Amino acid sequence: MLPPRTAMTESGLTPRTVEVLHSIVQSYIETGEPVASRTIAQRRKDHLSPATIRNIMADLADMGYLAQPHTSAGRVPTAKAFRHYALSVSQHRSGGADFARLREELIEHPGVEERTERTTHFLTELTRNVGIVAAIPAASQTLERVELVWLPDRRVLMVVVTGDGMIRNQLAQLKVPVSPAELESIRNYLNLEFSGWTMTAIRQELDRRLAEERAAYDTLLTRLSMLYKQGLLEMGMTPLVFLDGTSNLLGLDAHLTTERLRELFRALEEKQRLIEMLDQFLSGRTDELQVHVGLGEAHPALSQFSMIGIRLAATGGVETRLAVLGPMRMNYPRVVSTVSLVSHLLRSLPQ
Repeated sequence: MLPPRTAMTESGLTPRTVEVLHSIVQSYIETGEPVASRTIAQRRKDHLSPATIRNIMADLADMGYLAQPHTSAGRVPTAKAFRHYALSVSQHRSGGADFARLREELIEHPGVEERTERTTHFLTELTRNVGIVAAIPAASQTLERVELVWLPDRRVLMVVVTGDGMIRNQLAQLKVPVSPAELESIRNYLNLEFSGWTMTAIRQELDRRLAEERAAYDTLLTRLSMLYKQGLLEMGMTPLVFLDGTSNLLGLDAHLTTERLRELFRALEEKQRLIEMLDQFLSGRTDELQVHVGLGEAHPALSQFSMIGIRLAATGGVETRLAVLGPMRMNYPRVVSTVSLVSHLLRSLPQ
């Protein structure tokens, strides 16, 4: 007589059932083959019989954790099983030599763009998957003041100081000359009218004012329009997104056709698509590791992929989002530990 199947509920797996489930996931990650009850029995030290494990696997299948591709085959984990396993992986916080090296690099290169790019390469290097890091300017940034410095050859150094203390500058090359006195008038106009406003609100209001008919006859607004088109008040406001490691996708057994793989590469090359994907899958609380398995809603070619990432609270006016994209059969302990350690490192860096 077969042992009775263990009673379970959707919200409460027994410890033994969790062990069996995770053994199945680990075996499938290693081999990519459906897992038989006998395989799990041989991996365990408590001498559970294959019949008992078959009953546990049947319960897990009923609860949506396992699927059976063929009648006589073993079981394969579902996206629900991978997510349960990934969330159970401990987040190690003891970095080694690699993390010490990254810390030194990021301290040596404090610029947002350099830090973002180097962090992306590091995620890819350690996880052997696809690293994605984005630096998103906070929508709440306010203007403290603008400085405009006249330079020879119709050049203007535009300096914007935001309320969080960040200083951004950019060189503008104008088609017509602007005098130092005109620059001073523009600076005074912006600082008097818009100091304390959010950057988003300033741009909306300037768009409205510059669109009015009188702007064409107002010398100050005409000159301001030239600087505005050169990026004044846009400096540092554009999201930075870096992706590295797409070549790692070529060696994956992800059941992708050549055309589907080509579609995936095209999707990952679009910066706006990446930002939307990070918005979609890292929309939870800040500083909380997030796991998403099966990303088909973002793109059909990603249905067999997972994303592990985190959204860090804004510091210096920039919110950081970092993630690792890989197949469902990724090395979850390595990826979870890497994302956790890198996020901890970024939080600890001097601003």
